[in-house]
Amino acid sequence: MINLQTELKNIEDLSPTIALKLKRLGISSVKDLIFNFPNRYEDFSNTIKIAQLKPNELATISGEVKKIDIKRTWKRKMIIVEALIVDDSGAIKALWFNQPYIGKILKIDSFYNFSGKLSSGGKEPYFSNPSYEPSISKSEIKHTAGLIPIYSETRGLTSRGIRYVLKPILSDLEELKEFIPEEILSSNKIPEINSAIRKIHFPKNKGEIEIAKKRFSFENIFLLELNNIKTKLDMEREKAHNLGIEDSEIEHLIKKLPFELTKTQTRSLYEIIGDLNKNHPMNRLLEGDVGSGKTIIIAIAAILTAQKSKQVALMAPTEVLAMQHLNTFKKVFGTYLKQEKIGVGILTSGLKQKDKKEIKEKIISGEIKIIIGTHSLIQKDLIFNDLGLIIIDEQHRFGIEQRGALVKSEISHANETNKILPHFLSMSATPIPRTLALTLFGDLELSIIDELPKGRKPIITKLVSGENRSKAYGFIKEKVKEGRQVFVVCPRIEKSKPEEEKEKSPENKWKDAKTIEEEYEKLSKNIFPEFSVGFIHGKIKSDEKERIMKDFKENKIQILIATSLIEVGIDIPNATIMIIEGSEYFGLSQLYQLRGRIGRGEHQSFCLLFSDSKSATSNSRLNALIKAKNGFELAEIDLKLRGPGEILGDKQTGLPDLAMEALSDIKLIKSVRDSVIKILKKDRDLENYPNLRNKINEFQKQIHLE
Repeated sequence: MINLQTELKNIEDLSPTIALKLKRLGISSVKDLIFNFPNRYEDFSNTIKIAQLKPNELATISGEVKKIDIKRTWKRKMIIVEALIVDDSGAIKALWFNQPYIGKILKIDSFYNFSGKLSSGGKEPYFSNPSYEPSISKSEIKHTAGLIPIYSETRGLTSRGIRYVLKPILSDLEELKEFIPEEILSSNKIPEINSAIRKIHFPKNKGEIEIAKKRFSFENIFLLELNNIKTKLDMEREKAHNLGIEDSEIEHLIKKLPFELTKTQTRSLYEIIGDLNKNHPMNRLLEGDVGSGKTIIIAIAAILTAQKSKQVALMAPTEVLAMQHLNTFKKVFGTYLKQEKIGVGILTSGLKQKDKKEIKEKIISGEIKIIIGTHSLIQKDLIFNDLGLIIIDEQHRFGIEQRGALVKSEISHANETNKILPHFLSMSATPIPRTLALTLFGDLELSIIDELPKGRKPIITKLVSGENRSKAYGFIKEKVKEGRQVFVVCPRIEKSKPEEEKEKSPENKWKDAKTIEEEYEKLSKNIFPEFSVGFIHGKIKSDEKERIMKDFKENKIQILIATSLIEVGIDIPNATIMIIEGSEYFGLSQLYQLRGRIGRGEHQSFCLLFSDSKSATSNSRLNALIKAKNGFELAEIDLKLRGPGEILGDKQTGLPDLAMEALSDIKLIKSVRDSVIKILKKDRDLENYPNLRNKINEFQKQIHLE
């Protein structure tokens, strides 16, 4: 009997060649195979007569093969298999390109089903590359009748081949253990797991596809919600240091600021300090619009923590952003930090080995109280002296694995014996719709800053079509001559190599996107030769990045071309113009964040959305950016238009595609949440649900929370 753990290479009837091809798709075990769901389905429900075939419409015919020819076209070096198929209404040719083996498989005077599209190209219509199989009983037909699943394919392995492998494995597979309680399945009208697996791979009708999809969407959101709510409850049992921060201490620091905090900044700060004054770990997400002043809030929280002799780790997704945080600490609180003897340091991969060693020693000794860094903070040899607070910036930009590693790795070794955990605060400038935030980060309390600091001028945003580019360039020249600076954002760094293009799907949205390479060439030589033009992107070495950003800050570079690397953390008040090339390629939330890099000084700022797209949908989306009052309103629009993957980044959640799609379904999320609360109210530790308890442990490993 085959089980989920069975390796495909160990299945007797499966050829090693096919097993190797499946491995290229990331499929090594039976579990990988059966949870590799179809991307779509082709509908061959009705078998029709040859005479009824219409160009470019999917159809299935049943006929007799009367003739087979194998031809080679010397010019294109292509082999064509041509078969003449006949039924009582007429005849049609079927052609297969570069599949010579088909000429040996098909037998003259034998009956087959053929499924595909009638092509009207060439001298006469023909069936192009149809699927085929012998005309046998309907229950045995896998490829040419009903709803046919289409999977991700690789060279030498089509969806047809994957279906051939799947069918017998599903027949021999031992029954899977159901982990969703019966009462939850019943109340939500979803099938049990064995039925759902068969329905999603070999559905009899569209209804079966929908109900199977609902099952797996529900399952993943259910496990995520269960994990989040259970984690939240479990965290309340853990111990953390009550820092005992007084209101007078908070007010003392606020008075040091050269500006007044907004109402929501103040509220968020007191929510955070309230958590730091509890005996169990804070687990909070600080969400705020671009430029809303989140960094000042975390800086105050970090300094107050350091004054209680605890260390603070602040992890940022990029070195540029880590350096920006360090500069903010020094700029706003530099004198105070020196007076209070609070050591602040930075640890990134770009540092020299000697400097890294010195910083680590100061962290271990406790000399450095606030350490800012990137992934370099997750290292086995980095042990904090007494870590009291972890802050993660741009929460969604770290995979769950990295977030979990910082909380649970060697960082907390110093307190391992007492089991005292550090407080945890994450922050995000990406506006995330509340429903989405509660689902994905449901183990976190939410603090939201939804207003901008006083005195900020609204950024004037314009959509610029191809014919208006020269006008826009003229406007930019005037502004640069006045002393202003410009960001130019491109979707890509460089053109793909020919071999990379072959691997991409025909509908690849990035194939025509502008690159930094070509924009630098065009702008520096042809459009703005009188100005200093520079570029920055993720492939440039750290010290070079720092030099470029320093030159830009000092106005030695007037026009800086970048990828969305500048989306977070760069603060250049004199940069008042942003061009976003190929703006239709970016999600609305991402565009909003990019735009937030300007508008930070006294001068009026302008964001120019360059787009050559004629699509009404693209223009509608870009106009939504122009009209939206704030980032949260825009995120709601983006969620409806493009789904959660565009807001969060598809790889950041650890969730499969079906679950990612389901995050847009508010009704489903509510239903899942109600089901989870119902179970945990009855049985917080899942003692009466052993299958579910095992599954949640497995789920945590899958999304790298352990």
